[in-house]
Amino acid sequence: MKVALIGGTGVQQLPGWVPSIEHCYEGEVYLWEGTLHGEPALLLPRHSKGHKVPPHRIPHARHVQLLKELGVQAVLATAAVGSLRPDWTSGTLAVLSDFLDFTRAVNTLYDDTVVHTDFSEPFSPLLRARLLQAAEELGLTVQPQAVYVCVPGPRYETPAEIRMFRQLGGDVIGMTVVPEAVLCREAGIHYAAVAVVTNLGTGLSERPLTHDEVTQVMEEATATLARWFAHTLRLLRTQAH
Repeated sequence: MKVALIGGTGVQQLPGWVPSIEHCYEGEVYLWEGTLHGEPALLLPRHSKGHKVPPHRIPHARHVQLLKELGVQAVLATAAVGSLRPDWTSGTLAVLSDFLDFTRAVNTLYDDTVVHTDFSEPFSPLLRARLLQAAEELGLTVQPQAVYVCVPGPRYETPAEIRMFRQLGGDVIGMTVVPEAVLCREAGIHYAAVAVVTNLGTGLSERPLTHDEVTQVMEEATATLARWFAHTLRLLRTQAH
């Protein structure tokens, strides 16, 4: 199974990642071939090289179309998120299981064709199972289910919005995962994402939120993410699908 890793905030290069070939495509889209702790994979930074592209301008469709053209069959993604739950504090890891889409945009590969895609299982059961198996075998403490609320950004949320999203059943909030999940499903690519809580949502903490805080927590989590993803890649390679 050919797997690509999509990294977000703070994940430009995972520890243990050894790039072999760099590809640059039109529109500041970069992709590396390489290995993660010895496991072959592709790596695509969703905000482009050097974190230049803001969340509302990420060319998600271009990313997924490119991965499809390259024969990618599965995507493992990371996501820096705010927590809608006081008990999920900074550093909490969660394997996303469902989402609420508040992006106010239509993300689809079928602009000119009538196609209605099933989303009864929003994230790949195969990838979720392997991620959870890998976490257990590595002794990692992770939340096995989490509802991701997707907003367009680039601003952070108001206290009233955080309260609303929690009442609707959300666990974490971010700006990028849902377009990837939708487009990968339409492209026939398995997709799963690991959320890293970088902060409590606005109003749940007394401190104003800063992007520096988000980046710092993600950088601290990269070693764990790298080990976790590498073990997941190993399981995908060695176990029957």
